[in-house]
Amino acid sequence: MDFTFTEEQQAATEAARAVFSGVAPDGVPSPALVPGAVAEDIDRPLWAGLAAGDLLSLTLPPEHGGAGLDPVALCLVLRESARVLARVPLLETCAVAMTLQRHGDAGLAAELLPRVGRGELVLTVGANGRTGHDPAELAVTARREAPASNRPGEGPGNAPGDAGGDAAGWVLDGVQSGVPWAQAADWIAIPAHTGEGRAVVALIRPTHDGVTLAEQVSTSGELFAEVRLDSVRIDSRALIDTVGAWEWLRALLITGTCALALGLGEAVLTMTSEYTGKREQFGFPVATFQSVAVQAADRYIDLRAMEVTLWQAAWRISTGAGGALPAEGDIAVAKIWASDGIRRVVQTAQHLHGGFGADTDYPLHRFHAWAKQIELSLGPAAAHEEALGDLLATHLLS
Repeated sequence: MDFTFTEEQQAATEAARAVFSGVAPDGVPSPALVPGAVAEDIDRPLWAGLAAGDLLSLTLPPEHGGAGLDPVALCLVLRESARVLARVPLLETCAVAMTLQRHGDAGLAAELLPRVGRGELVLTVGANGRTGHDPAELAVTARREAPASNRPGEGPGNAPGDAGGDAAGWVLDGVQSGVPWAQAADWIAIPAHTGEGRAVVALIRPTHDGVTLAEQVSTSGELFAEVRLDSVRIDSRALIDTVGAWEWLRALLITGTCALALGLGEAVLTMTSEYTGKREQFGFPVATFQSVAVQAADRYIDLRAMEVTLWQAAWRISTGAGGALPAEGDIAVAKIWASDGIRRVVQTAQHLHGGFGADTDYPLHRFHAWAKQIELSLGPAAAHEEALGDLLATHLLS
C-alpha cells in the first residue's frame, strides 16, 4: 500500500491549515458551563473562510466550480478541522454534495452545488435513525404519489422540493434523530426506505410543509435536532433512488468521522506531550517517568493504527478498488480503531493531566466532550468487530 498523497491533496491540507489557524477551541461557551447548546448557529465566519479558501468546493467537479478531488482529500481537511474543534458541518455538507453529484438529479445538482461551493448553502444529513441503534433508512418511509396535476384540488409546484408538475412525487413519513446543525441547514438529506425495501435519500428543506424540528443538544454541546416528517411531499428529482447511493453516503460519513477522530486524537496527544514535558515532580519533567512515557507511547500507537486504517478505507471509497473483502470490511476496521482509539487517547490525556484535565479554564475538557460525541457517533467497537466477522464468514479468504 502506498499512502503518499498527491500534490493536490497536500495543497488542500496546507490550505486547510491556513484557514483553521485562526480558530480557537475556546471560541464559544464551554459545554460544561451552559445548560443547553453552546451556540445557536454554526461558526459563520469560519464557513465563509472555508468558502473563500475553496475548501467547500474541494470535492465538487469543475463544471460546478470545484477542484474535483476525492474523499481522501476531504478526510485530510476534516483531520485539520478536528484539531481545532471547528464548529461547521464540513463533513455533512461535502458528503451530501458529493452524493448528489454522483447519484442525484443533474438539474438539481447544477442548481445547488455551485452555491454550496460558494458557502451560500449549508447541507446536513440524518444518519442516526429514530434511536441510533437501527439502520437509519428504516426510520423513514418513502412512498410514490400520483402527479399533483392528477390529484383533485392540487396544481403544479415550483420549488425543487415541492411535489408538483406532471412528475410523480414522493411522500415521506418518519423521524430522524440527532441531525447535526439541522436548524442552520438549508437542505437536509434524509435516508428512507420504499415499500420494496430499497434505501433512498430524500433532500428536504427544514421549512418544508410537514417538517418539524425539535431541539436536541449533542454531548459536545452543539445544537442538533430531531427531524419529524409528517406526509412531506417532494418531487422526484429531490429523491435519490440510485441503487447504492445511501450506502455510499453512509460509508463517506463514517470514514469522515474516523478522520475527525484522528485529528482530534493527534491534537490531544500533542497537548499531553507539551503538558508532561513542562510539569515537574521531584525536580524532573513527568514525561521522563517510565510509566508516563509508556502510556503516551501506547496512545501514539493507537493513533498510527487509526491513521493507516482510515486511509485504507478512504482509498477504497475513492477508487472503488476491489479486495478480498468489500469496502465495508475496511470501513469496519477503521471504525474499530477510531472508536476505541479516541476513547483511549482522551482517557490517558485526562489521567496524565491530573486535575488540569477537568479544569474548565483549560481546553482539554472540550476535546474530551467532542471525542465522546465522535465515539457515540461511530458506535461500539464490539459491534463493528461482529460486522467484520460476518463479512469474513461470507467472503472466505484464500
